[in-house]
Amino acid sequence: RELEVSGKKAIVIFIPVPLWRSLQRIHTRLVRELEKKFSRHVVFLAQRRILRRPTRRSRQKQLRPRSRTLTAVHDAILEDLVYPGEIVGRRTRVKIDGSHAIRVSLDKSQQTNLEHKLETF
Repeated sequence: RELEVSGKKAIVIFIPVPLWRSLQRIHTRLVRELEKKFSRHVVFLAQRRILRRPTRRSRQKQLRPRSRTLTAVHDAILEDLVYPGEIVGRRTRVKIDGSHAIRVSLDKSQQTNLEHKLETF
């Protein structure tokens, strides 16, 4: 899927979660080659599923796994987005109108690999 972020276009490729671990081995080479080919930023994300909270009306036979909760899926997507780098800190700022702004600090050792993509993130 192609998205436009701050005037630049980026390509987002969704991958099934079971294939995500095997893709991580070749991730950096694959992204580099695809960015050369398409001349825009390329991001790989795992296709994750959010299950709704169980209510009294819904008859659920099994417990909802932690990996399918809303916050777990959003955290995992953020990890996928900055993959070669690691998230070392996170601050959540709640504004008066109730909106959340998350400030993420990345690992300094991977700074050179991710610096050119910061506008896309």
